[in-house]
Amino acid sequence: MSEKDDLERKLSEMLVDGEMEQGDRIAKEIREISPKYEIRIQTTMDPIVEETLRYRKIGHELDDRYDKYLERAGKNLNSQKDSDKD
Repeated sequence: MSEKDDLERKLSEMLVDGEMEQGDRIAKEIREISPKYEIRIQTTMDPIVEETLRYRKIGHELDDRYDKYLERAGKNLNSQKDSDKD
């Protein structure tokens, strides 16, 4: 048992008396800082609108939860119905 106690004591000393590695902590903090700039790409088509219109061609939406988004995006059900007539 003395060997086990000796190893435990050495480990305890290394944990208590050893120096903390500052380089790793500083690098970690730098990685966690949020970026100063954000890249945004402006597209001509909104993929959410296009996908919603495709799904509405396939089936009926029960709660119309995307109607407000479609109105803000400038698309509405009338444009979809017009394209269905073609």
